[in-house]
Amino acid sequence: MAKTPLQFRHNGRDVAIFVDGGTNLLVALRELIGDMTPKFGCGQGGCGTCSVLIDGEIHLSCLTLAETVAGRSIETLDGMKQGPNLHPLQRSFADHFAAQCGYCTPGMLMAAKALLDRNPSPSRADVIEAISGNICRCTGYEPIINAILAAAGGRASA
Repeated sequence: MAKTPLQFRHNGRDVAIFVDGGTNLLVALRELIGDMTPKFGCGQGGCGTCSVLIDGEIHLSCLTLAETVAGRSIETLDGMKQGPNLHPLQRSFADHFAAQCGYCTPGMLMAAKALLDRNPSPSRADVIEAISGNICRCTGYEPIINAILAAAGGRASA
């Protein structure tokens, strides 16, 4: 099978790779680019741990064909921080104990970032809706919701 050339922006930098037909974005990111921050969870689009932003919108990378992102901008958890400086959401997750086992953390952070990028002052209901596609096994969701709301409050006051 012939490989298909694929070019897109990954966390602000241009990348070019070759993918087999049917390769999903999660495999392309992890195995071909080396970005291990989107995690493999269920592989069926049910858990949200592989969530990434494509042109600012949340997508499940396990269900997204890599070829469909040609010319688009992909942001993963690795792209949130600036060097050693954590993104305010990452800091808030740490401060509010919103990450326990870490299974859901990448997807939760990407969903939260997508929300705050479009709505810097979300309500609790907005946060719950934004993270509804992500399964958390440990926290009971309250620390995650509180961390997102706290990060939004910090943005508003900054």
